[in-house]
Amino acid sequence: METKYIFVTGGVVSSLGKGIISASLACLLKARGFRVTIQKFDPYINIDPGTLNPYEHGECYVTVDGHEADLDLGHYERFTNVQTTRANNVTTGRIYQSVIDKERRGDYLGKTVQIIPHITDEIKRNVKRLGKTGDYDFIITEIGGTVGDIESLPYLESVRQLRWELGDNALCVHLTYVPYLKAAKELKTKPTQHSVKQLQEVGIQPDILVLRTEREVPTGMLRKIAQFCNVDVDAVVQSIDRPSIYEVPIAMHEQHLDEIVCRKMDVPVNGEPHMAPWMHFLEKMHNATEEVTIGLVGKYVELQDAYKSINESLFQAATYNDRRLKLVYIHSEKLDNSNVDEKLRDMDGVIIAPGFGQRGIEGKFVALKWCREHDIPTFGICLGMQCMVIEFARNVLGLPDANSTEMNPNAADNVIDLMEEQKSISNMGGTMRLGAYECTLLPDSITASAYGSTDIKERHRHRFEFNNDYRSRFEAAGMRCVGENPATHLVEVVEIPGKRWWVGTQYHPEYTSTVLNPNPLFLSFIRAAIAYGEERNIENAATK
Repeated sequence: METKYIFVTGGVVSSLGKGIISASLACLLKARGFRVTIQKFDPYINIDPGTLNPYEHGECYVTVDGHEADLDLGHYERFTNVQTTRANNVTTGRIYQSVIDKERRGDYLGKTVQIIPHITDEIKRNVKRLGKTGDYDFIITEIGGTVGDIESLPYLESVRQLRWELGDNALCVHLTYVPYLKAAKELKTKPTQHSVKQLQEVGIQPDILVLRTEREVPTGMLRKIAQFCNVDVDAVVQSIDRPSIYEVPIAMHEQHLDEIVCRKMDVPVNGEPHMAPWMHFLEKMHNATEEVTIGLVGKYVELQDAYKSINESLFQAATYNDRRLKLVYIHSEKLDNSNVDEKLRDMDGVIIAPGFGQRGIEGKFVALKWCREHDIPTFGICLGMQCMVIEFARNVLGLPDANSTEMNPNAADNVIDLMEEQKSISNMGGTMRLGAYECTLLPDSITASAYGSTDIKERHRHRFEFNNDYRSRFEAAGMRCVGENPATHLVEVVEIPGKRWWVGTQYHPEYTSTVLNPNPLFLSFIRAAIAYGEERNIENAATK
């Protein structure tokens, strides 16, 4: 069949969950046997979110081909098991950069370069790029921002044009908000009406409305919204708050969203989507009663989206181990020797989070020393792994000035150093070691046991590396370099074999963890944390 294009827009307020709705619809269509992918268009002028502070835009997700992308792409992969690439995330900055590069080359033959048609044509070209591969039946395009935003207008104009050009092969799903006014004790539909009116003013009539709400919208009100917004009554779907985002696909299917989309796009609907594996996950999630307590040590812990992929990977791993995840955020900037015991002693396992820069780094060293000495299952990721190396160098190898040249360019013992090929780079954006790289593991390592293989491939996002000049000293003192890149011999994984579970990875395993295929290293870590928690409970019971 011809590729079908679904555009997802949002109105009234931001953060309604367009990414979750897009991912849920993709999940359902994929479960019906269709080939599906999702792309996100962000209206900011940054080329990508790689240089954005997490306080600005949450987590920076990395695609398999090494593109720094919006965190919604993580949701797309977690919900669909379909890897994303550079083509799945486009910003206004990339659109303008491409158009300006063409203008400089003379591609426009001296014409005046304008928003219409040149910017909108570039947006349309990017929308249809994935469709031209022939690999997908449905391409879902999420338009970032909110209808009415000035920066979103070129995207909405492009959607208007594409709907006209693609005919029955294009459809618009509009996500909007129905607030509940406590004083009036009633839901209000006017914001939705105004949002749809704004969409209509730019020439787009939504085919389906998804109403984001904290309370169930009565049938009569659904009819009213349909009538005032020129949408079929059965094409008005509500998205009520759920305890977990992973329940949203089922909620959407119960209201026939996937069937409505297929019907409106003249695609035959046969039977039910194959959601048995998904339902198995939800069943485990709902039936889990015992907790596993994990401490996450980082400097962005007050931001729920800063470590989004790690949070979801831990949740998935806990669920498959029949546990409820109790995630305790521990601010590394506020952690020191006087409070580390109080903060960490009740943890079943500890994650040392990734990040950049000096702020909060000493707190991570304090946490690692305490965890190592108390033999708590500990998992360091990217900078977290580098901190493991530095802490070990200082407190075991007897190198008190050991550091990373990121923190101290003149470190006496630069156990973590800038990669040679990075030393001549001045631009910050898109210049790190990014994307999937191969890693060869030692067969007798915890990591190889977790993966069930000695040859893996995981995604990276970093500039600094383990300094191989110190490798023999680390291994002689008990820290093994159990994983390395086969081409460059750069160290990717370190372990301390005598500990319960002590693993640091230079790569980011959280980027490949999905609902149906949780990353095996997170599963192994959670199993170790559960075992340690049970051991601690037995000891506590014996002392009472």
